[in-house]
Amino acid sequence: MNGTRITAEARGQLDKEWWRIKRMKILITGIAGFIGMHVALRLLERGDEIVGIDNLNDYYDVGLKRARLEHLKQYGSVRFVEMDLADAPRLAELFAAEKFRRVVHLAAQAGVRYSLQNPRAYIDSNIVGFLNVLEGCRHHPVEHLVYASSSSVYGANTRMPFSVHHNVDHPVSLYAATKKANELMAHTYSHLYGIPTTGLRFFTVYGPWGRPDMAYFSFTQKIIAGKAINVFNNGNMLRDFTYIDDIVEGVVRVLDRFPSPNPSWSGDSPDPASSQAPYLIYNIGNNSPVELGVFIEVLEECLGQKAVKNYLPMQPGDVPATYADVDDLITDVGFAPVTAIKEGIGKFVDWYKGYHLL
Repeated sequence: MNGTRITAEARGQLDKEWWRIKRMKILITGIAGFIGMHVALRLLERGDEIVGIDNLNDYYDVGLKRARLEHLKQYGSVRFVEMDLADAPRLAELFAAEKFRRVVHLAAQAGVRYSLQNPRAYIDSNIVGFLNVLEGCRHHPVEHLVYASSSSVYGANTRMPFSVHHNVDHPVSLYAATKKANELMAHTYSHLYGIPTTGLRFFTVYGPWGRPDMAYFSFTQKIIAGKAINVFNNGNMLRDFTYIDDIVEGVVRVLDRFPSPNPSWSGDSPDPASSQAPYLIYNIGNNSPVELGVFIEVLEECLGQKAVKNYLPMQPGDVPATYADVDDLITDVGFAPVTAIKEGIGKFVDWYKGYHLL
């Protein structure tokens, strides 16, 4: 030590510089969505600067989407831009003006069954929209693009648990096909332009502020109202229900870990989860599938009401079971979802009663 002291003014300047480096400008697409709002909350809590875009479409209650945006305002400054990702010129202008360090792409036309009714919405949002995001990352380079894929890409696969190292070439819905296409498109841009991309296959996400089109949400509405719930495949379905806080933890940890080329990747025996390009795929699931009947029992217990059940056959586009292998997530980022179904459903029910019944 030479005895030199750092003045308070100099310390203040160092602190400001550290904060400038630490504080990142991050784009979140689909910020008014269920996962988008929760990811934004987490990043705001750690001090990041968030710009969020959403087209606020009416696939489900726009009022809920606006309420999520209002909820975000309590936790930090978010700049919200109402925009459709299919608007390429406007999105390009946003990328040019903001110079994002990282991008979390969560916007998509959701829903397996709706894709049977309105397929073009999935092409416009999930294919064209994602292309425009990739082009933004290409022309205004970012450190890392993390994007939402889905467990639905496993489609007709029956080997359990689902692994990112399995081929996923047999989707059973257009929604699933668009998510598989996103993974292929991301790989192409990683290969051609060196953009670090990571795809996250989410498994049946649930929790407070969730989507009304999801089964657990509609079950809750109907049980409280004394109406019958539709139980497909006669209840013989397994789902890897994953609580929203676990999803967010996985997203943020992955966002901070940049993918790099896999030196052992071989075209003779290609690994679907990695590449010679900076490209990775992870599952984020609870790694503990639950029977639909058990899930309903837990929901009944948390609500203190019994459900009237209307048993129906399997719906087109559905799969009988989902089950995530999360070994890669554990190895690479040191995390696996841990929230038990009873705890997660209890938190959802508490939120639902507060939001809808008070």
